[in-house]
Amino acid sequence: MKRILLITLLFSMSFISIRADEGMWLPSLIKDRLPDMQKNGFKLTSKDLYDINNASLKDAIVHFGGGCTGELISSDGLLITNHHCGFGQIQSHSSVKNDYLKDGFWAMSRENELPNKGLTVRFLVRMEDVSSKVFKGINKKTNENDRADIIKKNSSLLIEDAKRGNHYDARVEALYYGNQYFLFVYETYTDIRLVGAPPSSIGKFGGDTDNWMWPRHTGDFSLFRIYAGKDNKPAPYSAENIPYKSKKFFSISTSGVKEGDFTLVYGFPGRTQEYLHSEAVRYVSDVSNPHKINLRTLRLNIQKDEMSSSQEVRIKYASKNASVANAWKKWQGEAKGIKKMNTVNIKKAFEDRFSLWASSKSEYKGLIDSLAVIYKMIEPYSFANDYQAEAINANEIIKFAGTIRGAIIRNSKMSKEISDKNILEIVERYFKDYHLVIDKRSFKALLKEYDRNVPKDFQPLYFNQLIEKFESTDNIVENIFSNSIFASKEKLEKQIGDGIDLKTLANDPAFEFYLKFSDHFNSNIKPQLDNYNSKLSLLYRRYMRGQMEFDKNRDFYPDANSTLRITYGKVRGYSPSDAIYYNYYSTLDGIMEKDNPEIYDYNIPQKLRDVYKLKDFGRWSVNGTVPVCFVASNHTSGGNSGSPVINAQGNLIGINFDRVWEGTMSDIVYDPDVCRNISLDIRYVLFVIDKVAGAGHLISEMNLVD
Repeated sequence: MKRILLITLLFSMSFISIRADEGMWLPSLIKDRLPDMQKNGFKLTSKDLYDINNASLKDAIVHFGGGCTGELISSDGLLITNHHCGFGQIQSHSSVKNDYLKDGFWAMSRENELPNKGLTVRFLVRMEDVSSKVFKGINKKTNENDRADIIKKNSSLLIEDAKRGNHYDARVEALYYGNQYFLFVYETYTDIRLVGAPPSSIGKFGGDTDNWMWPRHTGDFSLFRIYAGKDNKPAPYSAENIPYKSKKFFSISTSGVKEGDFTLVYGFPGRTQEYLHSEAVRYVSDVSNPHKINLRTLRLNIQKDEMSSSQEVRIKYASKNASVANAWKKWQGEAKGIKKMNTVNIKKAFEDRFSLWASSKSEYKGLIDSLAVIYKMIEPYSFANDYQAEAINANEIIKFAGTIRGAIIRNSKMSKEISDKNILEIVERYFKDYHLVIDKRSFKALLKEYDRNVPKDFQPLYFNQLIEKFESTDNIVENIFSNSIFASKEKLEKQIGDGIDLKTLANDPAFEFYLKFSDHFNSNIKPQLDNYNSKLSLLYRRYMRGQMEFDKNRDFYPDANSTLRITYGKVRGYSPSDAIYYNYYSTLDGIMEKDNPEIYDYNIPQKLRDVYKLKDFGRWSVNGTVPVCFVASNHTSGGNSGSPVINAQGNLIGINFDRVWEGTMSDIVYDPDVCRNISLDIRYVLFVIDKVAGAGHLISEMNLVD
């Protein structure tokens, strides 16, 4: 028994020690990590990565579309990101006649580059620790409500000051659960044009089957260009705009990678939760993820069935399907990884040690138990929230009714003419990518699961009345689609012409369904969630501070929150299970092994087959083939899609686009043995542009180095 306890203690101690490859570090503080980075092979200085007085690599990186990362690869604003990051834009330009998803798109001149309404990229101008300024006026006697008001007021003043006299945006973000605050100042560009994208059979090769998996053979890239006014500053789209003159752009290494090479990923990771209480992790792995996976499986099966029988439906739902499938598969790997690492029990062991240490400290005494109590109380409300998101709001017709309601409220002070035009644009966009059969079938499947799994006490009374009236969830859905104007573009447009307001929609079954469920959620679920989350935030602020005091030898890093971060590691293969070892790279040979004209996800372009048959690889040939992807130990997350992967000299060697399935729990717990980020080898990008697309003019504006 003593031996078992000792092993458990050592295991729990190793769990809370930062591994060399773990961490998402703030660029402005990267000098503190530089000795370790240099020990691992990095050759540059901290100012090469981040400098506010001179151009640095941060100036070559953008937050792309608010959810991905992109990087500049020429002095004329040429930008590369993932194919899946640009997927919505590629789809928006596609039609049955011009199927850029299927055939790809390449602008052979700048006049042919396509504008993208609503797409933005933003550069980080600077970041600054403003904790002392945010906390000004707060002391130990300040209550929580006053504290929140002071922080909000001080943050607003800092934002106003940062934006004064310029065209920048600014945000103040909390780090370490509100123990630290940083100001982030951005410059946002809005004229972003599509330059090139390979066919989906390259850019999305392997589809959902290969998503999150290794080995991977996906050419996941697309090219855009930033345009600016003649002063090189942001400007709305205009034919008079010129390509943005880059302050900094990445040189591209053609020398490739090998096992053990230093790698650095520089991007905007979305959200991690590395310091969660064990009860929160248990809920994610044992309750939330299994239910959400089931709901999305139902939707995906229906979409796949309908998409397989119609090219038009396939185009319409390509982006939606990819979005649904991405989290669906990630959640499966995450839950499995949490269990495999015994994360809940290891966290409990750490919490026991923390509690023992905290028993003599009034600020932290009883903190672990308090967190456990709140999690027990919040769980049924979190469960109802999951089903509201995945079983109610996931239905397109219901979500659309809510969108129109929001537009009517926003437009209340507009003239009817302007309001109608605004709403008609929303209607046009919605029905362009809508297939009623998919929505109706999905709605029936999801509503049945909602009825089966959500406790009656957490369901709206309205829903129970519908069940009593229509006798089944299927009949409820049939009634909505038979009688709602939101199921028909023509009926909705006619109603808009006749006059549309909240009163005219009050008795519409889809509108009523949206409103009743929304009101129930906002009145009965959300207030409780907000109340418990407020208590959790207060406890986590203390818990985070306590962990830092308790474990002074640990190098803590702030959870990701879509702000610019640096993570570094090495090119490494891995062993996912006994007797299996994955090499660190994949090649074009693997694509040809998977090639299957009978399966959409594996049906590569004929041009690629022809090039392979002739072995016409040109200067991109390596040992008689072409490298495609590689894995490394960088700690990445959602939002890092499209991030530059650079070598020790700071040159671009790849484009980050995924993680391996066995390591998707890295948002909660990092395992150096299996957590790997998947990157597209930049040499495959160049090969596709050159040999498949015949767009060598794009390569000519890049700076290639050995």
